[in-house]
Amino acid sequence: MKFMKLSTLAGVLIAGTAIFSVAISTAAENTPKVKFATTAGDFVVEVYPDKAPKTVENFLQYVKDKHYDGTVFHRVIENFMVQGGGFDANYVQKRTRAPVVHEGRDALAKGGPKNVPGTLAMARTNDPNSATAQFFINVKDNGFLDPSAQQPGYTVFGKVVGGMDVVQKIKAAPTGPGGPFPSDVPKTPILINSATLVN
Repeated sequence: MKFMKLSTLAGVLIAGTAIFSVAISTAAENTPKVKFATTAGDFVVEVYPDKAPKTVENFLQYVKDKHYDGTVFHRVIENFMVQGGGFDANYVQKRTRAPVVHEGRDALAKGGPKNVPGTLAMARTNDPNSATAQFFINVKDNGFLDPSAQQPGYTVFGKVVGGMDVVQKIKAAPTGPGGPFPSDVPKTPILINSATLVN
């Protein structure tokens, strides 16, 4: 049996590690990213079409259609999440396309993220297949929202990769009633000026 010299083996391992690192870097560069410019500051999210393809396609189409531009974060709960993407500055609900199929369990089975701080998920009604344009960003570990055998949970399809301090600022905004909502609405509206695909 022939053995490789230690120096040769080290070279092979280093080369292999470098190739692996380049593959990871390339995958990260190819991950779609969206920049949200808001009145509280800017943040960037990346989304995972390999985990929740229909959800991501739906979300990115709303971005391309400029649906989110001029909408507000209408539901902000400091120890839970911040939600937006559905209402304009006058709290008029924006028209949407048909709902997207729920992919929560599939995304998680593919190694997708859970409802932990900084992750992006689709908002919906009690019907799992009712998500349209509204999304929320978890600001704490919300494991009870994760899909399981007992419940469909919520489809997590991305995460904040830049500007999490802005999300923290949004979550700390004083809230009260606003528009048709009895509570949890920022007293000073937090507007999404634009949502732009940057990658």
